[in-house]
Amino acid sequence: MGHVRSLFQMRTLSNLCFLDTHGNKCLFSIAHANSVRGFKTTFFRKSRWPTRSSASRPKLEPVEPFEGLKLESGPVHLSRLWKPLCFTICVSSGSFVCAAIWQYENMRSRAISLMKQPGRWLQEKLYGSKKLGLWRQEVNTWWNNLTEGQRLFFPICFLNCLVFFAWRVPHFQGTMVRYFCSNPASRVLCWPMVLSTFSHYSAFHLLANMYVLHSFSSGAVASLGKEQFLGLYMSAGVISSMFSYFHKTITKQPGLSLGASGAIMAVLGYVCTQYPDTKLHIILLPFFTFSAGSAIKVILALDAAGVLLGWKYFDHAAHLGGAACGILWSYWGNTYIWQKREPLLHWWHELREGPIK
Repeated sequence: MGHVRSLFQMRTLSNLCFLDTHGNKCLFSIAHANSVRGFKTTFFRKSRWPTRSSASRPKLEPVEPFEGLKLESGPVHLSRLWKPLCFTICVSSGSFVCAAIWQYENMRSRAISLMKQPGRWLQEKLYGSKKLGLWRQEVNTWWNNLTEGQRLFFPICFLNCLVFFAWRVPHFQGTMVRYFCSNPASRVLCWPMVLSTFSHYSAFHLLANMYVLHSFSSGAVASLGKEQFLGLYMSAGVISSMFSYFHKTITKQPGLSLGASGAIMAVLGYVCTQYPDTKLHIILLPFFTFSAGSAIKVILALDAAGVLLGWKYFDHAAHLGGAACGILWSYWGNTYIWQKREPLLHWWHELREGPIK
C-alpha cells in the first residue's frame, strides 16, 4: 500500500478536468464544452481540391467535423440491442479468458527459459546483450527501466495514435464513422463497440485520455498484473459502449460516441476503490488535495446527474458503465472470477500438452 501511495502521491486528477469539444467519451470538465450531440449534424466535410491546372499540385483542405456525410439516425427499438448485448458478453468474457491464457503462457515461457539457460537472463539484466548496437542498447535499457504499466501503456497509446491519424485521411472518413464511432442507429452495431474505444478525432481528446491512462496505469498494473489489467480494460470498453447504447435507445436520442474514457473510467474506478486513501491533487491547483475515494464519488455523481438531467456534453452513460466495471472488479471480480481461473488453465494445459498422466 505504501508503494502504491507513493506511486500516486504526485499523480493528479487534472486529467479529469480536461475539456473535450469533439468526443463525447471524456471525463468530467470544469469548463464549458460544446455539445457532442453536434455529431448528429456535423462531422466531416468532404475534402475537395479546387479546380487547378494539371501542372499545379493539389493541396488537402482541413477536414471539418461531420459535414457532408449522411449519418444514420432515427428511433431505435430495444429489441435491436440483443445482438450487441450478446457481443458484449462474448467480448468481455473472452477478454479475461485470453488474459488468463496469456498469463499462463508468459509464466510457462519464463520458466522454460530459466531452466534451459539459468544464467543468461541475469547476465542480460546486468550487462545487456553485447550483440545489440549502441542505439538498440539504449532503447533496450530505456524499455527495461519502464514499469509494467508503462510497457502496456505505450502499445495502447500507439494504437490510439494510429486511429487518430486515420481520421485525418479524407478517403477513410466514411469507414471511420461507420466502424470507429458507436451508434445504436447504425447498421454496424457490434465492432464499433470495441473499435471506438481506440478512436479519437480531437487531438486534445486523445492527449487528455492518454494522460489519464498513463497516470494511473502503473498503479493498476502493479495491483492487477498486465494480463488482468488488459482484460479489464477491453471488457470495460465494450461494456461502456453497451451502457451508452441502452441510454440512447431509452431516451430515443441515438448519436455517435468515440473515445477511450469508458475503459479509462474502469481503471480509475478500480484504483480509487482499491486505494481510497491515496491523496490526489489537480495539476493547476497543487495546494488542493483530496482522497481518491472522494474523487470517484464526485465523478460518479456528476455523470449520474448528466444522465438524469439529460446533459448533452459527454456520454455520461458510458462513463458510468466503465466506472461500474472497475468498482465491481475491485470488490467482486478479482476475488470471484480471476482467482477462480484454475479450471480454465487446467483445460488449456490439457489442450496444449495433452492429458496429465
